[in-house]
Amino acid sequence: MNAKRPACAAPALETPAPAASHTYSYSNLEHTESASTALAEEVALAIAFNGISQAVMLVTPTDLEDFIVGFSLGSGIIQDASDIYDLQLSGSGSAQYAQVTIANRAFWNLKQQRRQLAGTSGCGLCGVEAVEQALPELEVLPGAPLPPAEWLEGLRQRIGAFQPLGQHCGAVHAAVFMNDQGQLLLGREDIGRHNALDKLIGGLVRQNISTAGGLAIVTSRCSLELIQKVLRAGIQTLVSLSSPTGLAVQWARRHNLNLIHLPQKNAPRVYSPALENQA
Repeated sequence: MNAKRPACAAPALETPAPAASHTYSYSNLEHTESASTALAEEVALAIAFNGISQAVMLVTPTDLEDFIVGFSLGSGIIQDASDIYDLQLSGSGSAQYAQVTIANRAFWNLKQQRRQLAGTSGCGLCGVEAVEQALPELEVLPGAPLPPAEWLEGLRQRIGAFQPLGQHCGAVHAAVFMNDQGQLLLGREDIGRHNALDKLIGGLVRQNISTAGGLAIVTSRCSLELIQKVLRAGIQTLVSLSSPTGLAVQWARRHNLNLIHLPQKNAPRVYSPALENQA
């Protein structure tokens, strides 16, 4: 996670990304009262690698360069941030575009993945190849000590400082990084829980922040996709403010990832590593 920061160009001045929130009016059902409130915005971001369209993601229009880098790493498209040679953002309003130039090796692997999925039906996960992509073989982490209990005390309240959009209008998830001294260093927000984590991972890479001994915190439900993104990023501890799924726990244990659930009112629950003979 100490990779060289990729060259990322800013969006063209004539087509800036839209604001993350806007004010909208509303009324009650009887139309007798009206008011206004701030709502989080989302845009469609079309991502192309070496000129080939890969995905269209609905994202909060903030920290888009961080998102592209984190999405590329967390999805296994690249192995290292140095595989990104250039990143160009463009577009206007709710339509945004990212043109990403990646190393030939990474692009070849991406084309192989796309070829395996050719001919599958509309559900998007039909066929043996698609299932194998959903459950990839990932490296097992070397293992790390669990964080001290005091690092997690009052954590729900402390991460509020890293959720300005959530505090302003709600409707967004957050992902926050804590370093090996228990200090909260970086946070990212998005309407998508996966997107928030991608943005955090990308931000860590682009700012050359070491993840050794640190942990990632997510405010959302912890499912398998978040586990996979953290494993690919080499982060060894994940704290979730919402419950993990059973499959997420299985993968965390199999890959030596520390997985901790921080309930609203109860003590932290360590799901991985498992206690001996624990189910």
